[in-house]
Amino acid sequence: MFNNNNYPKSLLLSAAVGVAAMGLSLQVSADQYTDAAEKWVNQAFKRSTLSKEEQLKEMKWFAKAAEPFRGMEINVVSETLATHEYESKVLAKAFSEITGIKLTHTLIQEGDVIEKLQTQMQSGRNIYDGWVNDSDLIGTHFRYGKVVPVEDMMKGDGKDFTLPTLDLNDFIGLAFTTGPDGKLYQLPDQQFANLYWFRADWFERPDLKKKFKEIYGYDLGVPVNWSAYEDIAEFFTDKVKTIDGERVYGHMDYGKKDPSLGWRFTDAWFSMAGAGDKGLPNGLPVDEWGIRVEDCHPVGSSVSRGGATNGPAAVYATQKYVDWLKKYAPPEAAGMTFSEAGPVPAQGNVAQQIFWYTAFTASMIKDGLPVVNEDGSPKWRMAPSPHGPYWEKGMKLGYQDVGSWTFLKSTPEKRRLAAWLYAQFTVSKTVSLEKTIAGLTPIRKSDINSDVMTEMAPKLGGLVEFYRSPDRNRWTPTGTNVPDYPKLAQLWWQYVSQAASGEATPQKALDGLADAQDRVMQRLERANVQPTCGVKLNEPRDPQYWLDQPGAPKPKLSNEKPQGQTIPYDELLKQWADARQS
Repeated sequence: MFNNNNYPKSLLLSAAVGVAAMGLSLQVSADQYTDAAEKWVNQAFKRSTLSKEEQLKEMKWFAKAAEPFRGMEINVVSETLATHEYESKVLAKAFSEITGIKLTHTLIQEGDVIEKLQTQMQSGRNIYDGWVNDSDLIGTHFRYGKVVPVEDMMKGDGKDFTLPTLDLNDFIGLAFTTGPDGKLYQLPDQQFANLYWFRADWFERPDLKKKFKEIYGYDLGVPVNWSAYEDIAEFFTDKVKTIDGERVYGHMDYGKKDPSLGWRFTDAWFSMAGAGDKGLPNGLPVDEWGIRVEDCHPVGSSVSRGGATNGPAAVYATQKYVDWLKKYAPPEAAGMTFSEAGPVPAQGNVAQQIFWYTAFTASMIKDGLPVVNEDGSPKWRMAPSPHGPYWEKGMKLGYQDVGSWTFLKSTPEKRRLAAWLYAQFTVSKTVSLEKTIAGLTPIRKSDINSDVMTEMAPKLGGLVEFYRSPDRNRWTPTGTNVPDYPKLAQLWWQYVSQAASGEATPQKALDGLADAQDRVMQRLERANVQPTCGVKLNEPRDPQYWLDQPGAPKPKLSNEKPQGQTIPYDELLKQWADARQS
């Protein structure tokens, strides 16, 4: 164990020898890192919720805490995202100069992060010293016992290397990285929500508002439920058809057989329809994947085992996905992947999108885009996701991606602790506001509520207002019910694609998915590889038994299209503001 007050003699001796060999004094060395801290604070981290003096104090702490690790080469990894690009290009360099630790922050695709993480967990061979991986793996990390919980590190061997000003209470996503045992397993690094996106300029046109009211009998506005979303999709696609001479569509999505099609569903599509149970951050006993948990043990995803993956609400959600893609999206959407479909709304011919990630905000506010006004303000806005007919108050309403720092037990202690320093550096208050501005994936309340974000708000289409509202807590990541995210997530796109292509009905596709999930969980149970809260599958029984029980799985509704409901955007903003004050 290393700490600031009691370094091993061998470490101090080697450090002294190294300094002497370079002909430098310890004081000169200290000045080098102090000068680096002042340079970075003055040049790159000008905007912060801390004063300049507080920033320098925080950076000097990093320089001092890093003394036992100077000269080490540390490697961390994350998926390719604007926020992580900023970390890789700016923060890794700043950290290296301020601490003397040679930090390399590698960017790879999300699927590769998961694959390499699995490899290290299974083999015990250290590949990276620190990982930013989605908190969607919280159930995996909690059950396998392969990670060092952040909370354990902060109280144990990392106590003397934990930033005094880390201020966990300032983070907005800790509930998502906490296990059923109440312990913090991962540290949030960035997060973004999956919201509703729409062309506010079109929704405010008097001629379109009048026409919509005449046809549907209620006001054109932000849809509260899926019925209204469907009506608006039909309106722009089939009734309006063209605006300013351009063909327009009332919906945007994607449908190519590709792993990203799985995210389209596991990122809370069923919960938006109302398939799971009440509970935040995730439904209990049945979550948005349709997996039932009893006494922390996953017991099944098929309706016959008490799950809801192939229940009426999930089938309804899948049917709507297929119908809307076919009827109301641009024809080419069915052949697109997630990354190909993402830029389409910015091209200016889509009226709304029910499933839109706020990570796209930065790419949607660039000058010259058809969806941006000449003054730089957006023609579009983001709003809460509409919910399906099975949804009940008290349920989550959508998905939030929370990329979080994760540390494995197979990483040598010294390397892990050095990486822990970098992880804290990337979320420290000295740098977090600049990082938020660069990637628009906020993690701290202090940053969200800062004057800088207030000034930026008019050009961010509702992002600031959303994150300032407590409403944000209804958008949550995959939770702890999922016992092995990598193994189960890869099943979804293979079965959903059958429904998307017409190869199978939604019911048949989801029957296959539920059965496949149960078979994977059965193998986990037999192998007994999860020492904590492992799988204990229920025996199959007549599905009607479970449909007759309270909560999920829910029986089929006699009317799956109730009256459409909308709300004016200004009223929505007022609700957010009022909720923030209460």
